[in-house]
Amino acid sequence: MLHKMKLNESPFERIKNRTKTVEFRLFDEKRQQIKVGDQIEFSKLPDLKEKLLVDVSELYREETFEELFKKLYNDEKEIKRKVESMYQYYSQDKEEKYGVIGIKIILKNNR
Repeated sequence: MLHKMKLNESPFERIKNRTKTVEFRLFDEKRQQIKVGDQIEFSKLPDLKEKLLVDVSELYREETFEELFKKLYNDEKEIKRKVESMYQYYSQDKEEKYGVIGIKIILKNNR
């Protein structure tokens, strides 16, 4: 199944240059549909003209971003920084409502 998502320039470019391999999102209704083996087409904001196609290789499901980052990283300062960064995009109320997911991705091509 193909899923479509929008990304800001910085994370988009990090996926493109293969330095970002996990995308973090709320586990909302849209993300609940994602399964290992699916594909995601990321469109770069603001104009959505540049796109990347990735394969979903693993899914990491947790209740909070902090729990998710503790599962994936060892550096406490980095975990705290990443949690604070996610709260710029998502409210703690929504985190509590939906939980969170880490989507491990493998870049297929640049289009």
